[in-house]
Amino acid sequence: MLHVKLLAYTPEPEKTVACAAKLCYAAAGIDTVYEGLTEEKTASFLEMLGEIGHESPIEHASFTFGIEGVSRSLLAQLTRHRLASYSVQSQRYVKEDAFSFVLPPEIEAIPEAKAEFLAAMEEDARHYERLTALLREKHEKAFLAQGEEPKSAARKAEKKAIEDARFVLPNACATKLICTMNARSLQNFFTHRCCARAQWEIRQLAVEMLKEVKAVAPHLFQKAGPPCLRGSCPEGKMSCGQAQAVRERFLALEAEPK
Repeated sequence: MLHVKLLAYTPEPEKTVACAAKLCYAAAGIDTVYEGLTEEKTASFLEMLGEIGHESPIEHASFTFGIEGVSRSLLAQLTRHRLASYSVQSQRYVKEDAFSFVLPPEIEAIPEAKAEFLAAMEEDARHYERLTALLREKHEKAFLAQGEEPKSAARKAEKKAIEDARFVLPNACATKLICTMNARSLQNFFTHRCCARAQWEIRQLAVEMLKEVKAVAPHLFQKAGPPCLRGSCPEGKMSCGQAQAVRERFLALEAEPK
């Protein structure tokens, strides 16, 4: 199951962004740039940045998320957002014992499809365990022949075995990661991935991440979400055709329970 947690973020993120904006537009020095930045003044600076399209000051605030219960398929999409830092639990060093996986809702909704999917997961798990065992046996013998102590040989053989056995694991295999983005990159991420046309799993992730940052920086992410939230839908004939319903949902997002 998807779980998203905001682990860390720039202290007073909105004030930090407002500070950068103030320095750009006011005769302030480094020692005095924070002076007078009340909540109202901070909100005013953030609104101004949005109105004039000056986005670089937003980059001074960053947010770090812990994410788990997502598929390797999602990971391939997520890392296309390159202005970010990712640390992912390694299948090379962490053995996937009875691996967990993400079951797509469309498959789960059809009993026959669900049964086929679960059978595929069970088969993949069997292949993974069998490959691990065969490779481990080979590598352990080689390490022992090189003079390794039995415990060391077994440990090294296991690590070397799962390095190749992981190739049989499916895209559905669940993973965990830590992701850090600055606010500007996050806003871009939300624009693309909160859209109804985004793939369902990454859209679900984006919405949960948006809830997390809205709780600590509501002014900064007030208009964050799909592009139809800020104007007309840019998707043309590919539009979902439900722009008004999407707008209403995201405008009320901060009121939803976390």
